[in-house]
Amino acid sequence: MNPAPGHGPDPTPDPTPGPTADRPPNGTARRPTRRRIVTTLGAAALTAAVTPAAAAATRSTPSASSGAAAYEILVFTRTAGFRHDSIPQGVTALRRLGAENDFAVTTTEDPAAFTTAGLARYRAVVFLSTTGDVLGPAQQTAFEGYLRAGGGYAGVHAAADTEYTWPWYGGLVGAYFASHPAIQPATVTVEDRTHDATAHLAATWRRTDEWYNYRTNPRPAVRVLASLNESSYTGGTMGGDHPIAWCHDYQGGRSFYTGLGHTAESYAEPAFLRHLLGGVRWAAGMA
Repeated sequence: MNPAPGHGPDPTPDPTPGPTADRPPNGTARRPTRRRIVTTLGAAALTAAVTPAAAAATRSTPSASSGAAAYEILVFTRTAGFRHDSIPQGVTALRRLGAENDFAVTTTEDPAAFTTAGLARYRAVVFLSTTGDVLGPAQQTAFEGYLRAGGGYAGVHAAADTEYTWPWYGGLVGAYFASHPAIQPATVTVEDRTHDATAHLAATWRRTDEWYNYRTNPRPAVRVLASLNESSYTGGTMGGDHPIAWCHDYQGGRSFYTGLGHTAESYAEPAFLRHLLGGVRWAAGMA
């Protein structure tokens, strides 16, 4: 696959990068990093019979006293460009949310998990700050089929900085990343307080994060849940109409995206965690 705009193959950056998520505000490119997390699964994972996808995946479930989980989600954290330091905190938070809300969480960085059979067990797939080209052609086809069969997708933050050369994914996520100013406080306007991801919030939500600008405004094609008040911070470039969280039905499946979640501190923030939980439950068809 061709590299996404702003992303060269690891470990060397593209010498002529375009817009790249988490580029410092002064325009100096950070060196992309790529880290594969492989977790030991016990003796069975050491046998030759285990696939690479299984070897790279870990699974957590609700406590034994709660019985079998109601459903399962896959959390995908592969990066082919900038890697967010907050990914481990995000994974931990999603596991905790699963344990507390009756769903099992499998995490992986291995694109080999994206097969028709492999995806069929999941009610939703979360792209947790993925960046760059993370799936090959066969894996893309499998994921498209999964959504068309009624699956769910939840994109978090840099999920919008992913797969620039795959138009289907662009439609799924809703809008691609363009730029961002420095991390700073801003006011989020909650436009839709009937959705599970935003029903707990007041009409405005003041918080600190890294605020993405997007290449296009997704509003015509999605249900906007929250937007940024560009007068409340510096660096917004979307002309005053700045969606930051949204959802939509997409080719038979469900898509939720939130631009929040850059900082590690986000994943200890109760209001953000409830926002994330609501998005995952909606994507899974459980809200």
